[in-house]
Amino acid sequence: MFSFFKRFKGSKESDTAQDESQAAPEGAAAEAVAQAPVAPVSPATPVTPPAPRPAAPLSVDMPPATPSALEPQPEPAESALETVEIVPPPVQDAGAKRSWLTRLKTGLSKTSSNLTGIFVGTKIDEDLYEELETALLMSDAGVEATEFLLESLREKVRSERLTDPQQVKGALRTLLVDLLKPLEKSLMLGRAQPLVMMIAGVNGAGKTTSIGKLAKHLQSFDQSVLLAAGDTFRAAAREQLAIWGQRNNVTVVSQESGDPAAVIFDAVGAARARKIDVMMADTAGRLPTQLHLMEELRKVKRVIGKAHDGAPHEVLLVIDANTGQNALAQVKSFDDALGLTGLIVTKLDGTAKGGILAAIARQRPIPVYFIGVGEKVEDLQPFSAEEFSDALLGG
Repeated sequence: MFSFFKRFKGSKESDTAQDESQAAPEGAAAEAVAQAPVAPVSPATPVTPPAPRPAAPLSVDMPPATPSALEPQPEPAESALETVEIVPPPVQDAGAKRSWLTRLKTGLSKTSSNLTGIFVGTKIDEDLYEELETALLMSDAGVEATEFLLESLREKVRSERLTDPQQVKGALRTLLVDLLKPLEKSLMLGRAQPLVMMIAGVNGAGKTTSIGKLAKHLQSFDQSVLLAAGDTFRAAAREQLAIWGQRNNVTVVSQESGDPAAVIFDAVGAARARKIDVMMADTAGRLPTQLHLMEELRKVKRVIGKAHDGAPHEVLLVIDANTGQNALAQVKSFDDALGLTGLIVTKLDGTAKGGILAAIARQRPIPVYFIGVGEKVEDLQPFSAEEFSDALLGG
């Protein structure tokens, strides 16, 4: 669900600390650690002044530990002042995973039944492709994604000489997974303190509820959370967030009325003073066509950047899957205005068609961190291209 970004700092002794952290699974590596300080003592090293080197750990937006591999140093033992380690998300419990897959398949059952019925008792001909095209368009996949999938499917059937409709279904699943795979990404924690997340979206998309569920998930990963009630327009928005704060035992920074940017500015300051791990800011719902309100969102983002360098570290858009192609228009408008870093797709249960993710992947491939299929906390789970494709095609 979450990846963790951990940074180890140090000077010459950092090599020993690095080796100890990497040698936890191996008892024999302890002897190598004891001998490691011998290598750095070489006559060539005084050429590089040691004073400016510690400036590297101040960069909070560094990617994973690839620069050391891309830029080889003559004395890696001494130049490695910082080691970055990314801890992948833990494997989900088997029972919880089965329960989640069942709920996901139930939520997408309407679209699934339209797609899977095409491959039963038929033959591979032009009628099959026409029915598949209609089903994909009805699932809100959009014209561009539908044409891309059908063209790729025809080529795959021709090149692999597929003769059975179920083989065609399997080929479609492979193409769909490949299309959706770029959207699959874990939310990376720990790269800043606090990690500031700005949540945006239209009215009724489920922003406040998603913030409450995310707070609960973050707490399960030992992350301290603070919430900012930046929606000062909607009636009872502050109270709704306060209820989620009480449920999760999380502090909520709010004001009776006033500028939402000021509320969030104060919340960032409070999070820094209390050394909070994650600060999430709720914002007022607005339509992307309301230009003055979109400009206010830009102002909120600028103010957050003044409160904390590099913030907001995540700009998430919550979209309602029931809105279909309108959700794609929202993604484009909010991305142009704010520069989105991730999406949360809610309400995939019920009448949602699900194909909108294919349209997003084809036209604006922004990572989908979470998808929701219900009102419970466990109904918000990380997006997996393979799980989603299997649920959509009845796999």
